[in-house]
Amino acid sequence: MTHALSRRRLLAAAAAGGCAALLPVFPRQVLAQGAPFRLTVERRTLEVKGKPATVFGIRQPNGAAGLMLDPGQPFRVDLTNRSGEDTIIHWHGQTPPYAQDGVADANRPTIPDGATQSYDFAARSGTHWMHSHHGLQEQRLMAAPLIVRTADDLRADEQEVTVLLHDFTFRDPADLLAGLTGGAAPSAHGGGHGAGPTAAGHASHAMPAQGGMAGHTMSGSAGHGGGHGGGHGDGAMAMDLNDVDYDAYLANDRTLADPEVVRVERGGRVRLRIINGATSTAFHIDLGALTGQVVAVDGTPVRPVEGRRFGMSMGQRLDIRLTLPSGGGVFPILALREGAVERTGILLATPGAPVAKLDDRAGRPSGPLDLSLEAALTALAPLAARPADLVRRVRLTGSMTPYVWTLDDRVFGEHVPLEVARGQRVELTLENASGMAHPMHLHGHHFQVVGLNGKPLAGAVRDTVLVPDGAAVTVAFDADNHGRWPLHCHNLLHMATGMMTEVVYGG
Repeated sequence: MTHALSRRRLLAAAAAGGCAALLPVFPRQVLAQGAPFRLTVERRTLEVKGKPATVFGIRQPNGAAGLMLDPGQPFRVDLTNRSGEDTIIHWHGQTPPYAQDGVADANRPTIPDGATQSYDFAARSGTHWMHSHHGLQEQRLMAAPLIVRTADDLRADEQEVTVLLHDFTFRDPADLLAGLTGGAAPSAHGGGHGAGPTAAGHASHAMPAQGGMAGHTMSGSAGHGGGHGGGHGDGAMAMDLNDVDYDAYLANDRTLADPEVVRVERGGRVRLRIINGATSTAFHIDLGALTGQVVAVDGTPVRPVEGRRFGMSMGQRLDIRLTLPSGGGVFPILALREGAVERTGILLATPGAPVAKLDDRAGRPSGPLDLSLEAALTALAPLAARPADLVRRVRLTGSMTPYVWTLDDRVFGEHVPLEVARGQRVELTLENASGMAHPMHLHGHHFQVVGLNGKPLAGAVRDTVLVPDGAAVTVAFDADNHGRWPLHCHNLLHMATGMMTEVVYGG
């Protein structure tokens, strides 16, 4: 998707006459000074497993998905809605003023079809993404990368490769959700923030209904690679991991039957920017024969953590630095579906290396994600040391039967907001009593992970953290961005049935 070569390496390749073997630089909009970038939300046709499907896209006029900003470039964007229905796009990982966050509520309407909304705020560097925050549009691939590069990125002698992961269904997402809820309408939360499926307005796919509900007593065996976030050890264990068995799992819109092949240099360095844009699927990132270093999570630098397998839940991002062998070859970068055998990914291939077809199913299921990677992460720029002014606990609650997911046993719309005051240091413990893992995302802020299961930690600064079943994760943030900010599970189907509250500033 986004493939940028360092200037030094590109010029060296050009001088050697070797540009044909390398990927082109990410296509950029040519802008007059001070002019905004233009993005359009539109419909497109995607072929999956030989069948056409109508999905959404967020693209620049030159056809590039999403946006890449250079160091110091502001997020100045005109977003035009050509999707055929109302929408709103959330700039996940950015911390804009409240009115520009891309979430609809009583103060911030959705963008009607045919209308344009303008945004202008200071961009936060790192690997981020943009996605719908209205109805179930995200499930129909209304998402794209949002990369903000640093001066160090430009100086680095490495190739950047962005991978956006999705779970895909030929069915109308509202039908999938109805199959889980038994057709029951969501509670009072449905209208708030565009979270309810009644607002989706989906067009029917002219495809047979194939995606189905997943079995929920799954045997999760251990991940069998090095690194962190693999599993809980060999042997089977009963755990609820996946709500839906999808028709396909995509990496940059493609399955392993026809994967994206990224041409790389022998002995070169690669920075993978991986975004889990799936609706309700967590993945293990498997580097195969390569050893990589996680150097950033959710766009924020961390002390490097080395390994061959790393877990990531929905909404999370991983930046992984690789050094390729001098002998060259083909190097699959795979995303293994949590607790299952399905997989997707891309291939890194040096010039002339033969590319063989890969099966989209592994030999055995991957294990459940755990907190081992989280426990190994250390922020390079942690929050300033200070005591908490406000300490709160939020229980993650709900069940598969009935299919309703809640916070403190309340659905959104019946929630009790967490009230904060500007300048407070807030410490929030997320306790999971629900029977499923939940990636919890806070808008408008970044938090530091400061405790896992009651044990203090000087962990990563991020915006989305996984809270496994039975676990407790403590995060801290500074209340420095006035507004009403959603705090929700980034499993869209869980959010749609109620798993959301708000962080609200007094006054």
